[in-house]
Amino acid sequence: MTTERREPATTADERTMLDGWLDYHRQTLAWKCEGLTDEQLRTASVEPSTLSLMGLVRHMAEVERSWYRRVLADEDAGPIYYSDEDPDGEFRLTEADTWAEAYATWQAEIEAARRNAARFALDDTSKGRHRRTGERFNLRWIHTHMIEEYARHNGHADLLRERIDGATGD
Repeated sequence: MTTERREPATTADERTMLDGWLDYHRQTLAWKCEGLTDEQLRTASVEPSTLSLMGLVRHMAEVERSWYRRVLADEDAGPIYYSDEDPDGEFRLTEADTWAEAYATWQAEIEAARRNAARFALDDTSKGRHRRTGERFNLRWIHTHMIEEYARHNGHADLLRERIDGATGD
């Protein structure tokens, strides 16, 4: 697999720009995981942290699900990897956890996010509410937040990847 990243056009309209930067950051996380074994992808940064590349991908599957399915579309979509008893479950990996499963789940959540977002204009308010605050959000806010979320975690992914095999890059 070779991940191809494309920045959005420098003169794109707002929706195309936001969609483009979100996809760019999704592609960046996939690129940071490319070519590694399941064992390497499960490798935690440094103790006591459980942060790993596979954990980041599983976390982003949860984040995509939360914002685009539960908040934006008001779908009854429960958690995938975490629970009330284990709120950081996506980061707790065992040897049974595989890249194939994590990647497929993440991609399925991205596709659901794209489908749901396509039904809304940037100024449209979410049908659902945030589970902790009860707030509603417009799609512009959700897209912008997701770009920020990916950008922050892609910084973590940079450091994790360099620790695993020395690979660096933007």
